[in-house]
Amino acid sequence: MFTFPELLLLLLSCLVTIKYLKVIWATRSLPPGPIPLPFIGNLWTLRFKLHPETLRKLAGSYGPIYTVWLGETPLVVLNGCKAVRDGIVSNSEALSGRPVASFLKDLLGEKGILMANGHTWKQQRRFGLMTLRKLGLGKKILESQIQEEAECVVERFTAMKGEPFDPSFLLIHAVVNIISAVVYGHRFSADDVTFQELIRCNNCVLEILGSKWARMYDAFPWLMKHIPGPHQDSFQHLKYVTEYTKREIEMHKKNRSEEPRDIIDYYFDEIEKNRKDTDSTFDDDEYLISVITDLFGAGSETTATSLLWSLLYMVAYPNIQRKVQKELDTVLDGNQICYEDRKHLPYTNAVIHEIQRYGNIAAVGIPRTCIKDCKVCNYSLKKDTMVLANVDSALSDPQYWKLPNQFNPQNFLDSDGNFLMNEAFMPFSAGSRVCLGEQLARSELFIFFSTIMRSFSLQLPEGVTEVNTEYIYNMTLQPHPYKICAVTR
Repeated sequence: MFTFPELLLLLLSCLVTIKYLKVIWATRSLPPGPIPLPFIGNLWTLRFKLHPETLRKLAGSYGPIYTVWLGETPLVVLNGCKAVRDGIVSNSEALSGRPVASFLKDLLGEKGILMANGHTWKQQRRFGLMTLRKLGLGKKILESQIQEEAECVVERFTAMKGEPFDPSFLLIHAVVNIISAVVYGHRFSADDVTFQELIRCNNCVLEILGSKWARMYDAFPWLMKHIPGPHQDSFQHLKYVTEYTKREIEMHKKNRSEEPRDIIDYYFDEIEKNRKDTDSTFDDDEYLISVITDLFGAGSETTATSLLWSLLYMVAYPNIQRKVQKELDTVLDGNQICYEDRKHLPYTNAVIHEIQRYGNIAAVGIPRTCIKDCKVCNYSLKKDTMVLANVDSALSDPQYWKLPNQFNPQNFLDSDGNFLMNEAFMPFSAGSRVCLGEQLARSELFIFFSTIMRSFSLQLPEGVTEVNTEYIYNMTLQPHPYKICAVTR
């Protein structure tokens, strides 16, 4: 006879064995990959992170499409430009879903754009695209705001009088003011306590999203929901952003204008327009809060981080900086820089694209799910299979880039010095889930970078001889904190 503890241990052993055998059986219908361990799957192999370098190494062993297990959940990984494009471009609609159980899903909910699915996602995304255009995306209206913020950056850099300073806060302030004008209808002053707290909360959320706590949550949501840790802090950080947004919405309701000024005003109009439509998702403030949270979070830190990389690379490669400045001086007059100027500045345009390629901030991207059975890279994937298109691997694919492992603008130039686009360039992802703010980010990067380069020579502080271009792995890949000297030209 078994004692009760022995019987309990036997039952648990049987349960673990049965569940593990189910996992092993499921691997038969999936692309190959490392053998999963009981309970934790391949989390140990991944070091509890979806790190681009780890994923590239696994691709070397298992090919351009393979499977890793986050606990008992399989994740099919696509590596290299061909596999990535086959997944998110050729099968764009089939791979347009988001995971129904993940840390990001629980954090952001399913009412916005980033993590929503199906009808909700389609309606909210369509609204976002249309409203951004109405607010001036691609037109002089929004471009003038970007130009004004760029000039503010120039003023703040000039005030440093060539002394060493950390440019991160100044760039974040400028970029956030642009997305703030879009969603809230106003900008923040640099010393605004609310602004500083919004930025801090947003950064904390991004840091945790890239941590092992988030991967543990993805693997064991039923467990991690009840375990204390930094992942729990994310919900409080995000709550600060949503509470601020709620106050903004109430202020807009009290001060409605005849002409819509921002996303909030346009959303109010959409609610009124669809009030009798029973199929509409424009029915309460919760959807609006989610849309704003998605746009504010995605449209602030990401562009600012790309700009931080851009300045760091110009200090690291002074010869490239001088070539950019020579082209700007030769081609441009004294007027404000416009996005259209990029057509006459092939070298500068190539440098900006190379910054996004080599200093890719999005790392591996956000997982998607199959909304129906489909075939990717000759493998049949069933509905609800989770897929990760490793965008980083496309941006460094040696089959598509002249110099994949070097920072070199020649990757985007032909033999005559003309700008040359590459199909492997997907820093904003691709397909139906391509970044909603891609056009806005492109405009910001070009205008900010070109304005700064035309105004200053960027140098290392006296006594500093080396530039650290290694990245910090969070939800986005960020440069280590640094200081520069901006000498007025």
